Amino acid sequence: QVQLVESGGGLVQAGGSLRLSCAASGSISRFYAMAWYRQAPGKQRELVARVTNTDSINYADSVKGRFTISRDNAKNTVNLQMNSLKPEDTAVYYCNAQSNYYYWGQGTQVTVSS
Repeated sequence: QVQLVESGGGLVQAGGSLRLSCAASGSISRFYAMAWYRQAPGKQRELVARVTNTDSINYADSVKGRFTISRDNAKNTVNLQMNSLKPEDTAVYYCNAQSNYYYWGQGTQVTVSS
């Protein structure tokens, strides 16, 4: 069974930074991609950033230039560095592991105040 545990969320002022981490039970190299999604109140869950096991990376247009995803296969972690945060980045952020099935963490709240 795959377990993904997120950490690093919190309350920050606009323009600030946060770093989210996702710790996986077992090796993340078995997944062809790791990703971060987010869901704001009343909105659908959306992809924020994704990194494949060949280090191909893509970002949502809304976060390009501000967010950076990275994976550490040795530590079985995936991180999301978020800079220049905006109030519209407020959401619950979910770690996701992709194979034949999508695995999800429990989510961590990020709140950006104006």
